[in-house]
Amino acid sequence: MFAKRNRLLILLPALIAGFAALTPASQAAGRKKNPTSKIFVADVQGNAQIDTGITIDELTKKSVYTAQGTVIITSANSTNAMVFSNGTGIYFSPDTRLEVKKFVQEPFTPNRRDMEVEPSVSNTQNYLPRGTVGICTSKMVAGSTMNYSTPNANIRVRARKVVIESNDDGTVVSSIEGEVTVQSGDLDAGGQTINEGQQAFIPAAGGPIQITNIPDEKMASLDDKVTMACMARKTVYFEAVEKRVGDGVAGSQEEISGEITAFDEAEDSPTEIVAVPTAPANIPVQFTVSAANLPSR
Repeated sequence: MFAKRNRLLILLPALIAGFAALTPASQAAGRKKNPTSKIFVADVQGNAQIDTGITIDELTKKSVYTAQGTVIITSANSTNAMVFSNGTGIYFSPDTRLEVKKFVQEPFTPNRRDMEVEPSVSNTQNYLPRGTVGICTSKMVAGSTMNYSTPNANIRVRARKVVIESNDDGTVVSSIEGEVTVQSGDLDAGGQTINEGQQAFIPAAGGPIQITNIPDEKMASLDDKVTMACMARKTVYFEAVEKRVGDGVAGSQEEISGEITAFDEAEDSPTEIVAVPTAPANIPVQFTVSAANLPSR
């Protein structure tokens, strides 16, 4: 009896150590891997490029790219529109540069039915050193964040429709629908909230944030930008499919290099995000008129 008890006491530390070693591995095996987030090119007017960090490509309609780490550049007198795989549409005005610092998504919600709601929790961090973007978001789920920064401002987007402009004079943030929090400098920890119909100007030279109502003469132009972003959203939807070895996405960073940079665990994800272009909502009906029904002369 005592011999058995002593043997158990001797084995107990080894058993505990063995379970402790297995626990992290079991947790890692049970944790879902995040798929690589994507961007879809909905429209291009003129010349626009995307820098993947490996190649610089001319943007073409319906091409798909890995999102994180890319830089989108729109030339003068050119525009384009893109859709992120969380359902956010972005319209790029001429001479705009946007750097996707971080864009990750958790695994998609299975059997989702409301395409107006983003498919999973996402985290977006974009940098706009110059130019103007119109943003039209889907309904963000709890836990999602969307942050934009410029050389002199940080913007936390909760609005459905917002326009951000960055130029030598400073940053202008206009909320067309919803609320946006704007921070200016390290000392402005809490930031200030701008409501629907308001805009904030953050001067490049420094100074307090100036919040005013959007001038009537500018509203139409701003509304056009978010409308183009919203129209882009309707050209595509995204779904997660089981990953198959050897699959590639035309124009994607994976196809070009074989590398995935959007998220550390994306390479091991059992699923991948694919863009599915949509057909027109109402296809025109073609009528055929019989010769017998034509008026006689």
